[in-house]
Amino acid sequence: MLEGIRHWLTKIGVLTAHPLAFAIVGLYGMLWFVWERDTFNWHGVATMATWFMTLVIQRAEHRDTQAIQAKVDELLHAQSEARNELTHIDEQEPEDIARHRQEARKND
Repeated sequence: MLEGIRHWLTKIGVLTAHPLAFAIVGLYGMLWFVWERDTFNWHGVATMATWFMTLVIQRAEHRDTQAIQAKVDELLHAQSEARNELTHIDEQEPEDIARHRQEARKND
C-alpha cells in the first residue's frame, strides 16, 4: 500500500513538470473567472500566479535533474568499472535510492 502511494507521488511530481500542466492551470483560471467572477479578485490572481510559478520551478528542476542524469549515465557508460544497473537507479523511488546510497557509503 505504502509502496503504491510513493509511486503515485513520484508520478504526480513528474506530471507537474509536463507542459500540459500549464494548460490545466490556465483552464482552471479561465473557468474560475467565468463561473465565479465575483471571487476572482487580487487574491485569485495571486493564487493563479503562485500555481503558475510553482509549475515553472518544477519544470526547471525536472529539466536540470534530467540533464544531470544524462551526464551521469554518460560517465557511467564511459567508466569500464561502473555497474550498469546504476544507469537505471533514477527509475526507483527516492527512498530506495537513499537506501542504496547509504549501503554504498558503508562499503567505502
